[in-house]
Amino acid sequence: MEETKARQLHVFFFPFMAQGHTMPTMDMAKLFASRGLKATIVTTSYYAQNFSKTIEKSRAFLGTQVEVLTIKIPCSEVGLPEGIESVHMVSSPENRLKFFEACGKLRPQLDHLLKRHRPDCLVADTFFPWAPNVAAESGIPTLIFHSTGYFSLCASLCVFLYRPQTKVSSDSEPFIIPNLPDQIELTRDKLPVDFLREDLETEFSSLYKATRKMEMGGSYGVLVNSFYELESAYVDHYRKVLGVKSWQIGPLCLYNKRAREAESSVDRHECLKWLDSKTPNSVIYMSFGSVANFNDEQLMEIATGLEASGKLFIWVVKREKKEGVKEEWLPEGFEGRMKGRGLIVRGWVPQVSILEHVAVGGFMTHCGWNSTLEGVSAGVPMVTWPIAAEQFYNEKLVTQVLRVGVEVSAKKFVRMVGDNVKREAIEKAVRRVMEGEEAEQMRSRVKGLAELAKRAVEEGGSSCLDLNKLIEELTQHRSNSS
Repeated sequence: MEETKARQLHVFFFPFMAQGHTMPTMDMAKLFASRGLKATIVTTSYYAQNFSKTIEKSRAFLGTQVEVLTIKIPCSEVGLPEGIESVHMVSSPENRLKFFEACGKLRPQLDHLLKRHRPDCLVADTFFPWAPNVAAESGIPTLIFHSTGYFSLCASLCVFLYRPQTKVSSDSEPFIIPNLPDQIELTRDKLPVDFLREDLETEFSSLYKATRKMEMGGSYGVLVNSFYELESAYVDHYRKVLGVKSWQIGPLCLYNKRAREAESSVDRHECLKWLDSKTPNSVIYMSFGSVANFNDEQLMEIATGLEASGKLFIWVVKREKKEGVKEEWLPEGFEGRMKGRGLIVRGWVPQVSILEHVAVGGFMTHCGWNSTLEGVSAGVPMVTWPIAAEQFYNEKLVTQVLRVGVEVSAKKFVRMVGDNVKREAIEKAVRRVMEGEEAEQMRSRVKGLAELAKRAVEEGGSSCLDLNKLIEELTQHRSNSS
């Protein structure tokens, strides 16, 4: 997207402290900065440190400048150990609940920063439903950022409004989500359990209700990391039928392409070098995000299913290799047999660059929205394995609406650890997405969507035009308020 002439506005960005929320927020801040706006991110010192390299690279490659201000999570007030600055630093459900509770106590710090810096607009994460009220006290409009797409926004809002899940007799009985452009069938097992209990008022259920109400009129509008051509029926439905004011400004992952290409040409990751020796569409890439934490039994099923599929693979695993310690989650002799056929990677990988590599022909994913959008933007068909949050909605978009992926057959929402999936289902899904006529049809469809994604962020594209409209509207709003 090219720079447009606009009066400089100052925009504050306030993401939830989780990788799936902070990453697109950083891309969004750089996007706004590239249009001549002043962009400031409010986050913890952990993410401020992580952002420093990205900000330096952005300044070097793109000439954009993003500022970061830090806040402190009040851990002791809710019984958490000091130094917890991101949701991934807590593992137990009880402590995750406490972390959300602690984030609800950030109001005084945000209020202080808003009054001190007087930005023209606040972009607040959906997990901070109280932020618009804090900003309104200083006369600052708030845009809500949902780290998901229009399909799941529509689906979750209709589940909230019409409660179809209460009209079935069991957790596994299917129901149709009412008032959607397509007939979408779900079960209670695939919905976040905390949001279904009428008899309990938990931190999560209260937060969920507050975010839905805020979405329906408690803010200036909603920013969505998506593009019109991907889910046009749901963009229109969200705006015209459900009545939510919004702007689509994605895919944000494509905005960073120039900086990423310049960086990777200097120091290419081992995965990319390994892929260089493989034939087109021959490798399946597997990654399940930063939160999912499969047990040994499930990892064994994945490894066995992968080997049985006979496909080349890159598998990102959240397990550190300990010297001299046998890894019980791998079949005997697995790594030896897979030498040259597969890479098991521990730690960070350049996911977008891997997906864009010509050798990658499939993507097994947890269906987090960032990963889903990255898969679509790279033109790679998917095997869907949702774990939690809105991921079962995203699976329906990928497999049923867009028809660019196949389900691995996960049946239940099980936060962090996921539903148990057997090796036979894994082998079958990998084969379906990698070989045969069905795979070719999916690949053709998703490559068409990838082209539309690239056009959306170019000058005159749908996301570029929506961003222009937003900047004009915010500029006008500031003029009217001054």
